[in-house]
Amino acid sequence: MGNDDKIKNQFDETKGEVKEWVGEKTDNPRLAEEGRADQFDANARQAGEHVKDAVEDVKDAVKD
Repeated sequence: MGNDDKIKNQFDETKGEVKEWVGEKTDNPRLAEEGRADQFDANARQAGEHVKDAVEDVKDAVKD
């Protein structure tokens, strides 16, 4: 996973946490849900990138 992807995913996850928190504090369920969705998307992208990294590691181990 590239550093740009890691930074973007972390930013999106943090943004989602802030949205969720603000939504809960302002009694805005739509904003809170949007924040949870942002976090879910960021975490899913991170998981996909981890799988890609693991596959590359296995490929490298088999080559050696």
